[in-house]
Amino acid sequence: MAALLARRSPQEIVATQQVLWDLMADSYRNPLWAAAYVLNGGCSDDGFDYFRGWLIAQGRTTFERVLDAPDSLAELPDVRAAAGEGADFDCEEMLSVAWNAHLAVTGQELPADAFTIRYPDLYRDPAWNFDFDDEDEMSRRLAALTALTASGGK
Repeated sequence: MAALLARRSPQEIVATQQVLWDLMADSYRNPLWAAAYVLNGGCSDDGFDYFRGWLIAQGRTTFERVLDAPDSLAELPDVRAAAGEGADFDCEEMLSVAWNAHLAVTGQELPADAFTIRYPDLYRDPAWNFDFDDEDEMSRRLAALTALTASGGK
């Protein structure tokens, strides 16, 4: 991905980094974290970042659909195919794509003041502030995803 982005101007690459952080902030939500937890068999802070990197890499339509309905992850063909294999859905590389492209094009790191990171308060939605190890609660809230992972993708 960095190679594709490196075809753009340095200004566009810097702008891409801001878009990435805006998408990361927009997706910083408890329901999505719960879905990542189910899908990946657990999900640390870093793991949630890498999961959201993977989700961003799936494209705008999928990203927006999953933000609106995290349980819709169970409908994605790649998720269905890999759920039985115990695959983790993550893309750490997405978080550094603009950084790497800028370095390749200019030989310099991204300017420190070129973007801002603004994460909302994750716990604004107290309805999703529960123990993600509670299988009954997860099954109730993410029925399709928990059924898919329990059945091994079948």
